Amino acid sequence: MTETTATLGASETTATSETAASTETAAPSTTAAPSTTAVRWVTTTADDAFRDRPALRLTAPAGMPDVIVATDRARQEIEGFGAAFNEMGWTSLGALSETQRERILHELFAPGVGGNFTIARMPIGANDFSRDWYSYDEIEGDFGLGHFTIENDLETLVPFIHAALAHQSDLKIWASPWSPPSWLKTNGHYAGALPMPSLNPVDNGLHPDQIGHEGTDMMKQDDRSLRTYAEYFGRFIDAYRAEGIEVGMVMPQNEFNSAQPFPSCTWTPGGLARFIRFLGPQMREREVTVFLGTLERANPELVREVLADTEAASYIEGLGVQWHGKAAVPFLQRDFAGLRLYQTEQECGDGRNDWRFARYAWGMLRDYFTNGANAYLYWNLALERGGLSRWGWSQNSLVVVDAEAGTFEFSHEYFVLKHVSHFVRPGARFVPSVSYSGYENQLAFLNPDGSVVVVIQNDSAEDQTVSLLIDGRALAVVLPADSLSTFVVPVGDEK
Repeated sequence: MTETTATLGASETTATSETAASTETAAPSTTAAPSTTAVRWVTTTADDAFRDRPALRLTAPAGMPDVIVATDRARQEIEGFGAAFNEMGWTSLGALSETQRERILHELFAPGVGGNFTIARMPIGANDFSRDWYSYDEIEGDFGLGHFTIENDLETLVPFIHAALAHQSDLKIWASPWSPPSWLKTNGHYAGALPMPSLNPVDNGLHPDQIGHEGTDMMKQDDRSLRTYAEYFGRFIDAYRAEGIEVGMVMPQNEFNSAQPFPSCTWTPGGLARFIRFLGPQMREREVTVFLGTLERANPELVREVLADTEAASYIEGLGVQWHGKAAVPFLQRDFAGLRLYQTEQECGDGRNDWRFARYAWGMLRDYFTNGANAYLYWNLALERGGLSRWGWSQNSLVVVDAEAGTFEFSHEYFVLKHVSHFVRPGARFVPSVSYSGYENQLAFLNPDGSVVVVIQNDSAEDQTVSLLIDGRALAVVLPADSLSTFVVPVGDEK
């Protein structure tokens, strides 16, 4: 879609959504009198994003429904949805006019408008979508952090975050590093792997004897180094507070098992536990929460080993999981039910931003919440078309910018996320659904105001009839082929 179409996308939950029309009607399940309260129905297909359909009515149940929404068995609380602030996100938006940027941020962050984002991630220093490598103190041996500065961020991340806060003042921000300052690492370099010619062709200057390895600590483990790095986190929190930005939670390392061609650092569970003993007091003093993450391996034992250190565990209030860590989520939710669970980075695609990957993204959303996630975060908020990083990896984004033309579009994945995030409020509860006829492709939530949200995918190439039972009332509808549908049952439905 062009920038003009994207503008409509940003307003379709207001005036546009109320006037959209369709010739499709729901397939009634009974002749009983319907309720008088309208059930909102929104659909997205590859060619028609976030379209309001004619309102539906609940009816008296007749026969066995395809899906039973068990609102009396509500599970985990939903804290919210969001994306990440990266340097290249801000530089991509810099190719647009101020009016266009504000339109995008209003759509993503303003309450009740579009994405309803209430949580955001940011890096501590450089990550793979920074303009280049940097840390806040690259002066060798500066254990007193006398040269600590966030000057680099004043050009990108600080204005980016302030621009979002202007639309969502209650935005909850958390942060994690991709690499400590290079002089605090055993290899003296920001990266941990040589470039892969087929994926990361950009030379990072790493020598073969500097390559890091999973299952080792690339961060120096002496007390002086660990204490300095914990104080580095504290300085980061303080510096951002001085800029009017509150970072309320940190995780000690992005993907702590992965040595990568861009900023990265591997840790053992024991090394992480040792560091958290130093990090915890620094964060507690500043009233900042500590999560353990981000876990990118399908191995819950890595978490268990860190939490076996009782001193480190006393500081940890949640877990952050991404990529292949998704396979560990059911076990983490079962074994560490007292800890909050964030999906910290949706898998990032290949820069094509196509419908194929959007369909896959729905599956990630569905599985994370079904298995106990409290929050869900997308990765790149905005990138130029092709999504090429500083280190040569193309990734997807919610907003795709055509820098040459000065236009933008919202990607398919944005509308997939919006199908949930626009309707599900912070404080909602995940609601399990039961099917006896093979329907296992939906999510349901109970909002704090009592309204019920059901999102369901029809992944077939044909229209599909489905019947739902929600609080004793039935809803039958024909789902368009290859589509997502959201149904919102308002509070106080008359039965």
